[in-house]
Amino acid sequence: MSIALIAILFVAGFLSGAVNAIAGGGTFLTFGALTLAGLPPISANATSSVIQFPGYITSTLAYRREFKTMWRGAVLLAIVSVIGAVCGSLFLISLSNPAFRSMVPWLLLGATAVFAAGPKLRPKTQGESHAASPLGLGLQGITSFYGGFFGAGMGIMMLASLGLASGGDYHRLNALKNFLSIVIAAVAIVIFASAGALSWLHAAIMIPAVAVGGYAGVAVAKKVPQTVLRWVVVAAGLGLAAYYFFTG
Repeated sequence: MSIALIAILFVAGFLSGAVNAIAGGGTFLTFGALTLAGLPPISANATSSVIQFPGYITSTLAYRREFKTMWRGAVLLAIVSVIGAVCGSLFLISLSNPAFRSMVPWLLLGATAVFAAGPKLRPKTQGESHAASPLGLGLQGITSFYGGFFGAGMGIMMLASLGLASGGDYHRLNALKNFLSIVIAAVAIVIFASAGALSWLHAAIMIPAVAVGGYAGVAVAKKVPQTVLRWVVVAAGLGLAAYYFFTG
């Protein structure tokens, strides 16, 4: 592996951790970088789940004050997330690389569209209710299945579904989103590792960068407008989708 490729993987990891801490979409960057590194689609997708994990942890720690007030509901949502992530991860490893590759550009387009629509999907701050309502649990089950299967754009989907179910402050929802992302990623890691679908060498290069980026991203989320970053991620998603459409 060349020095230039190692540098690309490290930078992509840092930016991915920061983007995921802010709203979601960092998987576009890690998946794209791992594809550039030559990993097959399923391995790139599975390894990306491992890479995101420490970033979710550091982002949740940075939001620890917001999270203290909602841990009871978070436990119920976490149980649903485990079930959904198990189903999604098992579905992924049941596919062949060619079958999954044919799905990737459509998955990327769908995830990019959701991410681009993020400001419109973002919940209103009025009328806060319980995130672990029947509606919230049902939506979380769908989101966690998607997260276990692919994951790109999962963060903004989860923000939207949690907000639809409960409303409330953005940073409260973002803290809950980061915690549930830990659960989903942990399940995916266990299943993907058991299936031998991970590249630990690539993960070892990117994990430290994601962890630092995840913690730094919370400070960015609290202080800096997100429009430019959002459209950079959208451009990355569209570029990856185009790559898979025209090279498939």
